[in-house]
Order: sequence, then structure tokens, then C-alpha cells
Amino acid sequence: MRLKEDFEHAIEIERSRFLCYLRKITSEQEARDFINEIRRKHPDATHHCSAFLAGEHNELQRCNDDGEPAGTAGVPILQALKNSGIQDICAVVVRYFGGIKLGAGGLVRAYTRSVAEAIQKAPKTETVKVQVYTLAFSYDLIGKIDYLLKDSAVILQKEYAEQVSYLFYTEDPELLKKLQECTSGRFPALFVENRIVERPLP
Repeated sequence: MRLKEDFEHAIEIERSRFLCYLRKITSEQEARDFINEIRRKHPDATHHCSAFLAGEHNELQRCNDDGEPAGTAGVPILQALKNSGIQDICAVVVRYFGGIKLGAGGLVRAYTRSVAEAIQKAPKTETVKVQVYTLAFSYDLIGKIDYLLKDSAVILQKEYAEQVSYLFYTEDPELLKKLQECTSGRFPALFVENRIVERPLP
């Protein structure tokens, strides 16, 4: 599961404002750039605490308390990211101090809640493995082919030359059989590659 797009969420606890910013990242440099971007956006904030994880098995993990007592901000943010099941994500929580000290436990709860609520509300995608195929066929079959592919495949490319040529991917194991029946076996779909794609979660 991954973040679909940048997202931000604000909460207020004991007059302190916590603004959580989320972004999909694929490297430490992208995470650093995002953290610096949020710092520039809120130059007068009290703290800019952050954490990120990346890699197929979340092997890249970093967190930063940015002046909060050790372990009260960066670690809870990172833990909230890990608990979410989302990969390749960076969270920056900007805090504007409201004058009331929260204590170590209060800070942990505040930063955890800020990130957990943001992740819950943020649009997400899931990654799925699909098979990509190419199919060349005669013009008289366009209607039938389009009907078959409409709900069972995603067409990536269409070309119209002597024959019609579609590049598409599918997760439907029955689709190739249906295409073969539709074309009476004259125009077989040819496997191109396996590919990882993202699709929105409902």
C-alpha cells in the first residue's frame, strides 16, 4: 500500500497545533527534500519533527525529534508509519507550541495521533502484479474486443495501421481464453512482461 498523493492534516492539543504532512518518497534524498520544503513553509514553527521509511521491506528508516525530548516525536512518528502498512512514505509534523507543556507521554500521544489520523484520511493505493500483453487484430473486431477489455483490462496504448494493435494489462486469468474465442484463435494475445501497478483503494 502506498500514498496516492501529498496530504496534510491538522489537530490541536492543549493549544499546541500539530500539522502533519505526508508524501510518497522512494529515496532518502526525496525525504530530505520534502522535510526541507516543509521547514521553509513554516520557518517560525517550534519544531519540525519527521520520519520516513522506504524500500521493498522498509529497510531505509530514519526519524528526527528536532528539539523535542529524545524519543517523544521522531520515534512515535516512525512507529505510526510502520503500523499503517504504507511503504515509501515520509511524514513531517510541524508543531506550534501553545504555551502548555504536554510531558513526554503527552508528546508521544500527540505525535502518534497526528500521523495516525493523517494516514487514515489520506487517499491510498495498493500495488498489484499484472501481466502486460499486446494484441493485433482486424478492424472488424474492434467492437467485440473493446467490449471484452472494458471491465477486465486497462488499455495502455492503441495503434491503428494495417491492423489494430492494443497494449494492455489484466489481472483476469480468463481474459486470454475469451479473446481467443472472440477471434476464433486467429489473433492470439502475446505476453510482454509482468509489471507492478498501483490502483486506488476504495
